[in-house]
Amino acid sequence: MDQLEASLIYFGEVAWGPWLLVLILGGGLYFLVQSRLIPFLYIGHSIDLLRGKYDDPDNPGDITHFQALSSALAGTIGMGNIAGVAVAIHIGGPGAIFWMWMTAVVGIATKFFTCTLAVMYRGEDSAGQLQGGPMYVITQGLGPKWKPFAIFFALAGLIGCLPLFQTNQLVQTVRDVIFINQGLLDPKDTFEFNLLAGIVLAVIVSFVIFGGLKRIAMVASKLVPSMAVLYMGSALFVIVTNFDKVPESFLLIFTDAFSGLAAAGGAIGTVIATGVRRGAFSNEAGIGTEALAHGAVKTNEPVREGLVAMVGPIIDTLLVCTSTAMVILISGVWQGNDSNGVTMTAEAFSTMMPTFGIYILMACIFCFSVSTIFTYSYYGTKCFGFLFGAHRQYLYNYFLIVMTVFAAIMSLDAMVGLVDGAFALMAIPTTVSALLLSKRVMAAAKIYFAKLDLEKQSERAQS
Repeated sequence: MDQLEASLIYFGEVAWGPWLLVLILGGGLYFLVQSRLIPFLYIGHSIDLLRGKYDDPDNPGDITHFQALSSALAGTIGMGNIAGVAVAIHIGGPGAIFWMWMTAVVGIATKFFTCTLAVMYRGEDSAGQLQGGPMYVITQGLGPKWKPFAIFFALAGLIGCLPLFQTNQLVQTVRDVIFINQGLLDPKDTFEFNLLAGIVLAVIVSFVIFGGLKRIAMVASKLVPSMAVLYMGSALFVIVTNFDKVPESFLLIFTDAFSGLAAAGGAIGTVIATGVRRGAFSNEAGIGTEALAHGAVKTNEPVREGLVAMVGPIIDTLLVCTSTAMVILISGVWQGNDSNGVTMTAEAFSTMMPTFGIYILMACIFCFSVSTIFTYSYYGTKCFGFLFGAHRQYLYNYFLIVMTVFAAIMSLDAMVGLVDGAFALMAIPTTVSALLLSKRVMAAAKIYFAKLDLEKQSERAQS
């Protein structure tokens, strides 16, 4: 077991080499420059789309704009925002948060391009159903000769779409915060507890994931917004009641981002690499999972879904991750503390909200983790269906259930290494294909924005 865990950790480190950082950040910067920030001017229109102003039930697809964003956020707002931020600070110091922000800023543009393409180049699976995602963007947009590239993404997606990190951290939270802290469990008996907790979680998850995307979207659209508001409200309470510590916390993030003094080993490279890895895991811009969710939307206007998708990094990383970071930094639990992952975040909330903070966090962790597992099951089945046929894609959920139990008994570092490594491999075909097809996105965007501006001018003239 120790050798396996060491191999998984090494896999994650190698996959996230400097070349991948260049691809993620450099690709996102290219998208920013090529778009000339024009999509950013239409954030208000994105909100109108989410409100259902342009929904048409007769359009091709399965879910609404709001459900598509909720499903995508169910996959991103989760343990990456709660435990992932703590992992980033533990390894890379406070400065890693700055590089998470940079990943989100370029990720806004990246999501506009990748998710516009996800609708622009939808294809039919073996059952004749309309599907979206990097596999179809590659085969439909770049042509059949690129199919090995699409297969590469789908193979990596079989592992990357396993909710291992979410399962691992949810079990760790219940074990450490409730059972060990309350004296209900001997720390020596953690293996038996983890195994049992993994089995129980697998049973709970199975009730939803076998219902398909519509059931997942329905659950996610109800769970995610309410839990996000509750979590953000709690974090905001801590920030407001300790506002005198906020400026120094932000200053620490900015100064450490370019010094690396608080990082493990004191290396600036560790700060940047950790921030980008955790940022990519948090908002998934350029990874490809976001395109799998947004590609199922009911619309015949690809640019619309690109505009909806780019709201994701704003909510996920710039708002939720920053809130978590502020609570951790203000509390001071990150200094001289061996706690990592969700345990560190739990200690921060317990310190800053002694009476009820931990209970709010527990509720959010459970809902975020479970909703992420639901969404990831959909991503995985789409990859499996592309590889082995749509009529067999349900088999992936059995694999996911087994791996849910497996993830509960593995170490945090091993889970991070495996998922990070798979995400790195998924990012290659997703980002490269988007770069190659980016001019087609801007051509479609130019037409769409011109038509939208004419509609607005007509409305103002009539009023």
